[in-house]
Amino acid sequence: MNKRNLYALAVVSGMGAFCAASVSAAPVQIGLVETLSGPQASSGQAYRTAVRYVVDQINAAGGWNGEPVQLREYDNQGGPSGAADKLKAAIADGVQIVVQGASSAIGGQITEDVRKHNLRNPGKEVVYINMGAEALDLTGEKCNFYHFRFAGNAQVRTKSLIEGMKKAGALGTKVYSINQNYSWGQDMEQAIVDNQKEGGYTVVEKTLHDVNKIQDFSPYVAKIAASGADTVMTGNWSNDLLLLMKASKSAGLKARYGTVYLDQPGNLANAGDLAEGNFVVHTFNAEAGGDDAAKFVDDYKAKTGHLPVFVEPQTVYGMKMIEDALKRSQPQDGALNVNDFAKALETARIQTPMGEMSMRASDHQGQLPMVVSTVTPDAKYKVDGTEMGFKPVLLLSAEEASTPAQSSCQMKRPS
Repeated sequence: MNKRNLYALAVVSGMGAFCAASVSAAPVQIGLVETLSGPQASSGQAYRTAVRYVVDQINAAGGWNGEPVQLREYDNQGGPSGAADKLKAAIADGVQIVVQGASSAIGGQITEDVRKHNLRNPGKEVVYINMGAEALDLTGEKCNFYHFRFAGNAQVRTKSLIEGMKKAGALGTKVYSINQNYSWGQDMEQAIVDNQKEGGYTVVEKTLHDVNKIQDFSPYVAKIAASGADTVMTGNWSNDLLLLMKASKSAGLKARYGTVYLDQPGNLANAGDLAEGNFVVHTFNAEAGGDDAAKFVDDYKAKTGHLPVFVEPQTVYGMKMIEDALKRSQPQDGALNVNDFAKALETARIQTPMGEMSMRASDHQGQLPMVVSTVTPDAKYKVDGTEMGFKPVLLLSAEEASTPAQSSCQMKRPS
């Protein structure tokens, strides 16, 4: 077995208990189908770190059915076609739980391939755990029983971001929308437009651009400056946000940013002093979570070598929901019954330092708290080796942050 594609995690102690288990027991296999190489690898590697962290914890607590949970890793190389190929390989290897997060385009490919596989292979189903692909149609028109999202979506993110920026008196009345031209970016643009009345602003201009192909954002920054916008709202991620922030810094753009992924490592370092006063809506801020959050941060740093940032906390808590469902799933003939596991996952509910997190059964959209933070030197936790960090201005409970399930989701469950 290629070591690059297999990372089996086992308990260091307590192996005697595993050996005493029935030899016929089949271990649960989780397959991480993620972008682990290329220009977008930083996001995929963050998901990997968080997944490994929780699998280690599950195994330290005894694994499942007397066996350590196995984690296999597959590099989708940043594209839907690569993800399709690696999903086939994962299923052939016996993976039952597929985890992915970076890119809604890839998420769309995986959820459709999983749906088709399960229709064609009753009794050999797999489930797709979505940690970060936030396109609305994944819990709308494309929703299916075997897809679960443990991240937000454009409507949830934008609604929360607007409430936080309004509370801070930082939203302004003129907003420029700039987003990537695919499902997620289009959803963000629509959400920014839809929330104009609630936010008390006007969208002065909208831009959709190619995804991860633009090397120089200075023409876009010039358009933003010319529009007279007070605020730029964007769902950009990875290089498209990094380079946008670099161009903004070079041009000395004065408009304030409202973002979803400003907490991606490197963004504050790239933006420099310009980052101060900008905002991000995210699923975790240790400063907002008190002692429980501090304990998590300390343990994560001890285990991984760095603080939990960006998509890592939401992935950790998504995986803790997986752990909760596994605990309530009894083995069938010594193996995991994926249908029973999925039904348990529909009712998963855990406490996080940000508040309660649960799963909505009607569309499999995770219900999770949201935090809106601003960049300031006053933040407790500094970022990117700078003197700045993210200070919370508003913590929304899962109920407060939630938006209704989409009517286009017609969930069909196995009999």
